Amino acid sequence: MADRIIIACCVMLAVAYFYGTSQIPSLEIGDPLGPKAFPILLGIALLLATGLLFVEHLKDIKSADPQLQKPARPDRRHLPVLGVVVVWMAFYFSLFETLGYVVATTVFLLPLMAWFNRGKWLANTLSASLFSVGSYVMFAWLDVTLPQGVLPF
Repeated sequence: MADRIIIACCVMLAVAYFYGTSQIPSLEIGDPLGPKAFPILLGIALLLATGLLFVEHLKDIKSADPQLQKPARPDRRHLPVLGVVVVWMAFYFSLFETLGYVVATTVFLLPLMAWFNRGKWLANTLSASLFSVGSYVMFAWLDVTLPQGVLPF
């Protein structure tokens, strides 16, 4: 049941997102696609991910044994972890402008990865650092300005 709710929410989000991107004005100069290209690509990626989730859900339904299925009770053990992640995200957003994208994102990802992927310090450090730098380079290549913060670039 949770998969169906997630799929429905993603479809509604994609429809609202595509409506929002249709409201972006077209520019007559510069890039023929204008500012709409990146948001449209993100919307397509969301629809593709939702489609893959739907296909996976259909496979699970076909392979599930109806006698073994029980109604799932909510698991409240995850609520404190969810609360910590939400507070950590608020901390990230508050330091985003001050520290800059690369430093703030690395500082945000590293503890989360250390918590959820315990004991793999090298992999966590490399993943957090390479993601931050790699996504910064990609956004710079797309001429998207991000806060530089404490770094000189």
